[in-house]
Amino acid sequence: MDCRSRRFKMRFTSYLLALVFAFAPNAAMAIQARGNVPVVRDAEIEGLVEDYVRPLLGAAGLSRSGIEVILVNDPGFNAFVSGRRIFINTGTIAGSERPSETIGVLAHEIGHLAGGHQQRLREQLERASTIAMVATALGVGAIATGAATGQREVARAGSGIAAGTGDFARRLVARYQRGEETTADRAALTYLEKTKQSPKGLLDGFEGLMRSNMFSTSRGDAYLSSHPMPQDRLAFLQTAAKASPYYDKPEDPTLQERHDLARAKIAAYTGGAVAVQRLFAKQPFGLATRYGIAIATHLNGSPSDALTKFDALIQTQPKNPWFHEMRGEVLMRAGRAREAADAYRKAASLDKSKSGVLQAEIGQALVTGGDPKSMKEAVRLIKAGLQSDPDNPTAYRFLAMAYGRLGDVGAADLATAEGHWHVGAYRDAKVFAARAQQNLKPGTPLWRQAEDIINTKISPKT
Repeated sequence: MDCRSRRFKMRFTSYLLALVFAFAPNAAMAIQARGNVPVVRDAEIEGLVEDYVRPLLGAAGLSRSGIEVILVNDPGFNAFVSGRRIFINTGTIAGSERPSETIGVLAHEIGHLAGGHQQRLREQLERASTIAMVATALGVGAIATGAATGQREVARAGSGIAAGTGDFARRLVARYQRGEETTADRAALTYLEKTKQSPKGLLDGFEGLMRSNMFSTSRGDAYLSSHPMPQDRLAFLQTAAKASPYYDKPEDPTLQERHDLARAKIAAYTGGAVAVQRLFAKQPFGLATRYGIAIATHLNGSPSDALTKFDALIQTQPKNPWFHEMRGEVLMRAGRAREAADAYRKAASLDKSKSGVLQAEIGQALVTGGDPKSMKEAVRLIKAGLQSDPDNPTAYRFLAMAYGRLGDVGAADLATAEGHWHVGAYRDAKVFAARAQQNLKPGTPLWRQAEDIINTKISPKT
């Protein structure tokens, strides 16, 4: 990547972070830190990825329960598995022209998850580390013996033992990693065939990464560094993918449209209207382009123009929940919270995924509106959203505000404690839980909830 491109990329990333931290409380696409990972929360994109993942997990024989798919705010093309979590960069979605490319990446990662590769890789790393440590100890001992006795040959042999065994340990891990990558490829092809999906996107995505990696250090580096692809692996994929009976199956036009709308949203939040126009240069007046530009207009602080654009989009697709949600966000920014709540209600009624994020947004708008008569409803809606989506710290913050306006200080402090807990700020969570107990009746469910937070052991580093 040349210097100008690098500055361009950094500027867009900084722009996104500035927008999100300024408007995160009511932003449709918001970044929330989870540990050291900048996690993107967006009901539209999460719903799309959920629809990509669900049939693949079924084909892999894995239950959806307990498996979490996390969107990461990173423009690079990358995805990885950690425990029961699948992490996928927003850059992977934006960089995939077709749904099948993103689906192929997810199928590969599910192959790692189903095969338990992460745990076995840890075991291989531990084994390699043990080999290297023992070799180093033996080598150092030989060097010391040689030095003490004046035998240079023994000292040189000791150096050779340490270096040679270290190389062997590295080769051991690399060989294991290559084998598991091929296994994940085979699994991905199986899942795609079971779900009657074309593996062409999987193949095209990997071929594109290989080509870009040959000429630059940009798009493909992160993924290929953790997913090495020698030529024999690529050759296998080319042969096996083309043997699939679904190889030439065309993309689902409805899914393609949803995919393009998600890409447009990511482009608008990360690079504004210019990025949207660049991404959809071949479709300058297409639905996705118009959607992305409407979002960019909103982010640039032009609510009147943005509302006009979203109203036109809603006329085109009145049952698209995400157009209504974005309209609600514009209204929130314009200080029209009651109207925003109505827009969010409409979005939630149309959302087939029943996103907890949308449910919570209605309550958040009611809290922002400030009508005391609406606070009990706000509490109910936000809690309903948290029931299906407990990892939403913004919702906890608004829940605390609603309880505060109702005069329930104990419940407000407990909601604050929960919010801190879900972003990993465990010490702050314990402080607020202790404060909550001072205003809660001992033995009640809320008091016991606070007690659980206080009594949970945390590591010294937390």
